[in-house]
Amino acid sequence: MDVLVVEDEKNLSDAICHILGEAGYNAAQAFDGPSGLEAALDERHDVIMLDVMLPGMSGFDVVAQLRDAHVETPVIMVTAKATTADKIEGLDHGADDYMTKPIDTDELLARIRALTRRHGEADLETRSFGDLTLDLVTHDLVCGDRQVHLSQKEYEVLKLLMEAKGVVSKTDLLRSAWHDGEDVTENSAEAYISFLRKKLAHINSMSQITTYRMLGYRLEEPDGRDQRF
Repeated sequence: MDVLVVEDEKNLSDAICHILGEAGYNAAQAFDGPSGLEAALDERHDVIMLDVMLPGMSGFDVVAQLRDAHVETPVIMVTAKATTADKIEGLDHGADDYMTKPIDTDELLARIRALTRRHGEADLETRSFGDLTLDLVTHDLVCGDRQVHLSQKEYEVLKLLMEAKGVVSKTDLLRSAWHDGEDVTENSAEAYISFLRKKLAHINSMSQITTYRMLGYRLEEPDGRDQRF
């Protein structure tokens, strides 16, 4: 499950992401309003934690623009203010929940669980493309009555390909699936694409990873239909 944390206090953001990681969530970060809005529009997340006071654009404006763009991702507004008027303003702009700082760890995780249940937890635990279903919890890849387990990096690469709306460049693939400080080259991307192709063949999937020379990779069905949802 993926959580986007939009918080300009880096130490707090890092602490929240650490908590989420320990609980089994994948956490992405943005540190101002415009980059948070861009990340929320460009990438699929299961929950967004959104601070109210952000550089460049307030959290109220971010969530309002997301709702105007028909992005229905659950949003938890986070602020140091605890007045009823502030909470009402956040909810009126389209937020689903509200938390005040300092953030209690157990309460945060409980609110995330409640939001995902409310928005259909079963749908949030899988990704589908063509004849493939990827379990986001177990990292098992299923095709018909056959399945195979993916390593952490195989899972991250395939999930990115399943969610992408077009060709994924090697640069974007490496940026998304490998973390800062890891020893990685373009050969790493090529190696994991090869591993995934073998696993797709192993489970007899008709879906395939196509290489676009000088551009990158795209997950496709043989007839070219785009079945991402």
